[in-house]
Amino acid sequence: MQRYKLTIEYDGAGFVGWQRQKNGLGVQQCLEQAIEKFCSERVTVFAAGRTDAGVHALAQIAHFDIEKATDSDTVRDALNHHLKDVAVSVLSAEAVGEDFHARFSAQQRAYVYRIVSRRGPVTLDRGRVWWVPVKLDMAAMHEASQVLLGNHDFSTFRAAECQADGPVKTLDAIEVVQAKDIWGDEIHIHVRAKSFLYHQVRNFAGSLKLVGEGKWSVDDFKRAFEAADRRKGGPTAPPEGLYFVEVVY
Repeated sequence: MQRYKLTIEYDGAGFVGWQRQKNGLGVQQCLEQAIEKFCSERVTVFAAGRTDAGVHALAQIAHFDIEKATDSDTVRDALNHHLKDVAVSVLSAEAVGEDFHARFSAQQRAYVYRIVSRRGPVTLDRGRVWWVPVKLDMAAMHEASQVLLGNHDFSTFRAAECQADGPVKTLDAIEVVQAKDIWGDEIHIHVRAKSFLYHQVRNFAGSLKLVGEGKWSVDDFKRAFEAADRRKGGPTAPPEGLYFVEVVY
């Protein structure tokens, strides 16, 4: 039995999320079916993080075990062959020891949320960014975001459906920066932590947008955060702007 670690890229549009579900196609299901076609083995693929419907990944990490004698390059190429009809790509495959676990071995996860802040609608990146048709104050958004750093009760940014044991998490890093697009209209919210609550990053983005629009001051944002009440927070940003970008082991 050999365990393989995968680095995976996918476009979340059209998927019900990472997890295999009965109500639509999940990324996990696509990979498990590709593995079965490759080696005739039914396996479970475990991911570093379960992304929601519509959320993308640049470097999702997953693992699975198979008995077939093969090598990492063959695993990568065979899976991509069987994934050619879906928006999922295996960037790399690596043979690892049985002590590696994509989820439980992870020390840090990183996401980026993309916002295009301009009057003109998005065309080329439609479905891959959140289009906000006004100019946002990026500096105010970044200033507000800094109150989130550290260990806190994040109830204001926790979805009602969240199944985590509690609302307390430690946010290691967050910054709001100008993206390097040619027009200067794109804003990125970078976040990094060991783990996140359900919809936490999207709820960060929704509340920070209110600051960027001038509807909230930095103090308003801080008061909403300290209220530890989801009803005091801003809206949940749409999933298409969110990307799972890195896992640190």
